[in-house]
Amino acid sequence: MERPAMIVLVVALLLLGIVLGAVAHIPLPLTLVLGALIGCWLLVFALRERLGAQRRSR
Repeated sequence: MERPAMIVLVVALLLLGIVLGAVAHIPLPLTLVLGALIGCWLLVFALRERLGAQRRSR
């Protein structure tokens, strides 16, 4: 059930990067690719944390 929250977080972080201007200086396709890579990394991190928490709770 936490998956939509993670997607919102990824979108918010990407938009924050654009608004702050650091990402505004590189082309949009590169920004989208980098955002997708960061999103994948966050998903892997979240899955590893969830699996680790489930193993610890058993």
